[in-house]
Amino acid sequence: MKLSEFFDKDSIIPELQSTDRRGVIKELINSLVRSGAVEAKDVETVTRAVVQRENQGSTGFGKGVAVPHAKPPCVKKVVATIGRSSVGVDFAALDRAPVYTVVILLSPPSEADNHLAAMTNIFRHLQNDHFRRFLRQADTAEKIADLIDEAEEIIGA
Repeated sequence: MKLSEFFDKDSIIPELQSTDRRGVIKELINSLVRSGAVEAKDVETVTRAVVQRENQGSTGFGKGVAVPHAKPPCVKKVVATIGRSSVGVDFAALDRAPVYTVVILLSPPSEADNHLAAMTNIFRHLQNDHFRRFLRQADTAEKIADLIDEAEEIIGA
C-alpha cells in the first residue's frame, strides 16, 4: 500500500499549534474533518479511539516521531495525515525525547490488513534518517506533500 493511497495531503499541518499529546491528536483529526476525510459528527468518537489506543502504550517510537493510530468503526477508509511541530511535543516516546513529527492513521476495523500494511509503510519511511530530517525541515504543507511523493520514488512504496 503506497503512501499516496492513504495520505490525505489536504489535511497536512506544517506547524502544529498544540503542545500536548491529546491536543495534537485532536488537531490532526480536526484537520481530517476539514479536508472531508472524517465526518465532523465523528470527531469525539475518533479522538476517543486514538487516545484510548495511546493509553495502552505510547505510539512515540523514538527519533522524534509518533504514529498514533486506531480503527474506529465510523471511519470509512484507511486515511493518514501528518503534523510537524518545531518545538516538540511530549508523547511519552520510548527514547523520552520530544516528538516533532506526528503521523495519525485511521482505518475501519474491517480493514485490519490494510491498516497493518499502511503502518508498515509509514514505519519503513520514518526509519529513514534522511526522510525524518527533511520532514523536520519542511515548513509548508506543500513541502511535506512533496517529501511524501519523493519518498515513494526514492525509498520505494
